[in-house]
Amino acid sequence: MRSTISRAFVQASLLSFASASPAPTAFANAAPADPVITASPVQHNPSPVVARNILSDVESDVDNVLSGLGSGLPSWVASGVPNFFQGFPTGDAVASSLGLNDDDLAALPTNVLNIDPYANWTNSGWNVRFHGNVYKQPNTSVSTLNKLADVFLVNTSISDLPKSQADQARNLTAEIFVVQQPEAAVNTIHLQPAAGQGSSGQPGGGGSSNTTGGIQDVTLPYNTTVEGDFDTFVPISSKGLTAGNETSAIQRLDVHVKNATIGNSTAYLVPPTGITIISDIDDILRVTKIYEPEQGLINSFARPFTAWENMPDIYRNWSTSLPDLHFHYLTTTPEQVTRSYMEFIYANYPGGSFDTRPLNFSDVSATLSIRKFLIQKVFETFPERKFILVADTSNSDVMRDYPKMATEFPGQVQCILLRNTSGTDSGDKFPYDTSGFKDLNQSNYMFFLHADDLTNLDLANGDCYNKSIPQNLTFSYQGLPGGLGATPTSVNGSANHTGAASALLKESASAKSLVALVAAMATATFMFL
Repeated sequence: MRSTISRAFVQASLLSFASASPAPTAFANAAPADPVITASPVQHNPSPVVARNILSDVESDVDNVLSGLGSGLPSWVASGVPNFFQGFPTGDAVASSLGLNDDDLAALPTNVLNIDPYANWTNSGWNVRFHGNVYKQPNTSVSTLNKLADVFLVNTSISDLPKSQADQARNLTAEIFVVQQPEAAVNTIHLQPAAGQGSSGQPGGGGSSNTTGGIQDVTLPYNTTVEGDFDTFVPISSKGLTAGNETSAIQRLDVHVKNATIGNSTAYLVPPTGITIISDIDDILRVTKIYEPEQGLINSFARPFTAWENMPDIYRNWSTSLPDLHFHYLTTTPEQVTRSYMEFIYANYPGGSFDTRPLNFSDVSATLSIRKFLIQKVFETFPERKFILVADTSNSDVMRDYPKMATEFPGQVQCILLRNTSGTDSGDKFPYDTSGFKDLNQSNYMFFLHADDLTNLDLANGDCYNKSIPQNLTFSYQGLPGGLGATPTSVNGSANHTGAASALLKESASAKSLVALVAAMATATFMFL
């Protein structure tokens, strides 16, 4: 595999000094067509590369190059990060593929993906954001699940996996092949004080308190969408709950959808002021390697979810040392695989509310906007709270949107903490742009390599930079592939492990050559799917 990558990057280097048209013969044997391609408009007159974001603005040019190559590369290639959780079947497509008729579906029990909500305090009382999906789980045979699971496994088969990994692959595949229920009324939701206040039902964590009151039944005002989703704020009665303007502690309620075989979660009643940590999950809380498709798929579909380094200890320390801390976990993976993520988080990290990608956000452009959409909703719901954003550099939308949000919501973004995945993982070949951080105060952000770099930070007072972790920022493109850029530096914590890439980019790379380079890298990546 390494030799194939090397050959692909040699091709990329050659292409960087050649015209992007006509298509080079080296790519004549491109991968077969993917039926979920989302086309982008062609940019006939691209502006200079130095004025554009290589991972988002250049997307249409990359699509143009790929089209010229006659390839059928999937649409996630142009986003800069392999999005292998893309194009899952839903609803009628699942029923058809499994040979289910209306009578078969009617006989199945109704399940509810009840995603852990947050609630805010207003002059009218507590408002809970109930969200999730109503679906039915077909009784799919083991042999059928094996065949379906093999589609997601690269260079291996479910028959070659250890029993525990084969079981996990089947379970996750079963989560994907469910039948969402459109225009369905969500059954009555029952609320009661949560018995456990922390991770894995343990007391403490996240500034929680012993909740009293709140026992009641709630009816949602709307039916599900055509994708089976529901997402709405609903006011609840106090019934003994502490008013949000009279406490700084988070109250928690058990949330259960009646008559659903699966449908439990915990609601987090978050006061107007305090600190909220909004945390990404993949490659910051768990080892995923989304930038290496083969490893990313096997880590997600077969191998047990594994915490990245000692991040559970870091979060546990934050939850006990910072008063009234609220954790909000966010992943851009689609709802079908959310349950596995929630089970992993609540077994290893402090309890907290949760967000995932709704089913109506299905193509690449939507995937690259959903994170900001969900975070902005949290910001607007809690305009007086301070936020600490934790993620990694492998996501182009994070690198673009997080520094922007620090200026769009002045006074709310207290810290931005980003793991530099390419600084420690040679498999991360995707470039990222740090230019958005140029005008931010260094005390409000930090790029780091290891979990222990996050110790000794004064997050409560907005000091988010561990001064023992050099940054060496050039505020431009970092991690450019194929040797484009200076020699990597070994400085620990450096956000710019590739050196002064921006100068070389400005002097040596034209728009067409860089587009061709990205296209070659994308093709090399797709060869392993």
